[in-house]
Amino acid sequence: MNPIIRNILAVIAGWLIGSVINLSLIKIGHGAFPIEGIDPNDMEALANVMPTLDFKYFIFPFLAHALGTLIGAVIAGLIATNHKMKFALGIGVLFLIGGVLASLMLPAPTWFVVTDLAFAYIPMAWIGGKLAIIKKSKN
Repeated sequence: MNPIIRNILAVIAGWLIGSVINLSLIKIGHGAFPIEGIDPNDMEALANVMPTLDFKYFIFPFLAHALGTLIGAVIAGLIATNHKMKFALGIGVLFLIGGVLASLMLPAPTWFVVTDLAFAYIPMAWIGGKLAIIKKSKN
């Protein structure tokens, strides 16, 4: 396969699979810790209640962001023909942009926004890139 096509597919697959994992964990979180009287699909209601929520309501969003980025970065790194770490970090940047936009739309507590933006995206993408490089070197 043409290396350029394969690298484009690496980004698409990493972003898509990471997004599915992210959304799945968010849904699991809403099931595990439902917010009484709030439809999790109603962004306005969610935005109003976010600043008042306890720590437990932020566990699954953090895991969703971190694991979605990690798995997406591993996938991108495994598929990419070269510059595997750059492609993995590119996935991290894509998810970081999404995280910044989400933090602007849903006003979460400052501690969560800082923790999420600092640890769930670029560090997880770096770890994902390292895992992809290790996996490829063993094959």
